[in-house]
Amino acid sequence: MKTQIIFLLLAILPLPLLSQVKIYKGTSNYSSDVICNLENGKVYRKNSNYSSDIICHISGNKIYNKTSTYSSDVLYTVTDGKVYKGNSTYTSDILFTIVDGHVYKGTSAYFSDIIATRRNGNVYKGTSNYTSDIEFGISGPVTIEEFVAIWHVVKYSF
Repeated sequence: MKTQIIFLLLAILPLPLLSQVKIYKGTSNYSSDVICNLENGKVYRKNSNYSSDIICHISGNKIYNKTSTYSSDVLYTVTDGKVYKGNSTYTSDILFTIVDGHVYKGTSAYFSDIIATRRNGNVYKGTSNYTSDIEFGISGPVTIEEFVAIWHVVKYSF
């Protein structure tokens, strides 16, 4: 019985080590094309895992700048698929809305206002499904908050 419990614990313990998600330029899967990586709610520069290379981190429904936890350093607040500027939840501060894998401008849900589409681990420009329109690839599953943090890095920090 003790052997089974120890085996079970050893089988479970390595799982957090496998939770790193890499974000690649376009269609690449080369380590030299890693834009950033996500691990334990922190987005690191390129392939790094040094605390000095944290670009932003997620805590609850908020994305913070670097390692800060100050409310003035909240980059985004995510609620019900709506992405707000900073610590706000005012409708006028909605930057984009994420619904069913589509990123819409502001509060829109119109097809013409889709700025990106997330499909099969790739993020495409607008509504495209052409490989030439892949902006970046995500190597594993991510939450909506993690996606917003990655979006921030790719669009504004890279």
